[in-house]
Amino acid sequence: MFGAGDVRVVDVPDPALQVPGDALVRVVRACICGSDLHPYHSMPATPGGTSMGHEFIGVVEEIGAEVTTVRTGDFVIAPFAVSDGTCEFCRAGLQTSCLHGGFWNDLGFGTGGGQAEAVRVPLAEGTLVPVPGIDSGTDDDLLAGLLTLSDVYGTGWHAAVRGGVRPGSTVTVIGDGAVGLLAVLSAKQLGAERIVLMGRHRSRTDLGREFGATDVVPERGADGIARVRDLTRGGSEIVLEAVGHMPAYLQAVGVVRPGGVISRVGVPQYEDAPVGFGSLFGPNITLTGGPAPVRAYIEQLLPAVLDGTVQPGKVFDHTVGLEDTPKGYVAMDDRTALKVVVRP
Repeated sequence: MFGAGDVRVVDVPDPALQVPGDALVRVVRACICGSDLHPYHSMPATPGGTSMGHEFIGVVEEIGAEVTTVRTGDFVIAPFAVSDGTCEFCRAGLQTSCLHGGFWNDLGFGTGGGQAEAVRVPLAEGTLVPVPGIDSGTDDDLLAGLLTLSDVYGTGWHAAVRGGVRPGSTVTVIGDGAVGLLAVLSAKQLGAERIVLMGRHRSRTDLGREFGATDVVPERGADGIARVRDLTRGGSEIVLEAVGHMPAYLQAVGVVRPGGVISRVGVPQYEDAPVGFGSLFGPNITLTGGPAPVRAYIEQLLPAVLDGTVQPGKVFDHTVGLEDTPKGYVAMDDRTALKVVVRP
């Protein structure tokens, strides 16, 4: 990405191992994230460009001498955060705060993003998750499901877990993008009894209903808040915010009931937000969430994806070849696509 709206496919040198903890992964599938649209709207002109993509799955082509958890030829899932798996935060299941890791788009390791033919993966020992029995010829639907485990499914799951969803919960999900829809799926898996999806794109909210939404509220602002509070008899005990813009946060504050929880996983595009007496403090509302440590969830979520019990890959509704990745950004930006697969 060379600036707002300026995505190009360029040739770069093939990645190579640099340190013993590296692995080289040939990318089988990557995708475009809703969070990629934030710089797509606002990134200043950058002469050298920024390598994009933090969600990918692929096949290990080469490993460094210190890598033992994966082997050449393994099919792997690459979480959107790189982590060593050994520091105090990794051991606590918070790999996004790894003392030696980071995120693909701002790593200090000099590595490229996942929207590519191949990627050098630093800290491969702690980062990559092998999936036995899978290869690049695996069914497209299953590959799509596995790809969601690199970010969006784990992020939706994180929203629900941090929100405290449990059997019988009433949950409101704000946002009908891929993360919001997978937050619906996750809330359903965790036993939520009522799930209100705030979204107004029919093709998306229909999928939300398939994933477990019991109600859909297309209204926004005061009307949307009033409708949700009516449906939930005074407010939702748990609100999962999957957008990241201020209006979505204000919707969350508006629909949560006293003593409730707001769990945010939409990357916030603001620094200041209401948290005072009249918004969160007075009604004893908990604000939680953050970037999902998807590495901590993959082994838990993987079996149901492999056996088809859960099909999170349904959030992908458009596929482009690597050379057409810029068209994929356009499709997601103008909402003709929900989430775009990139197939090198």
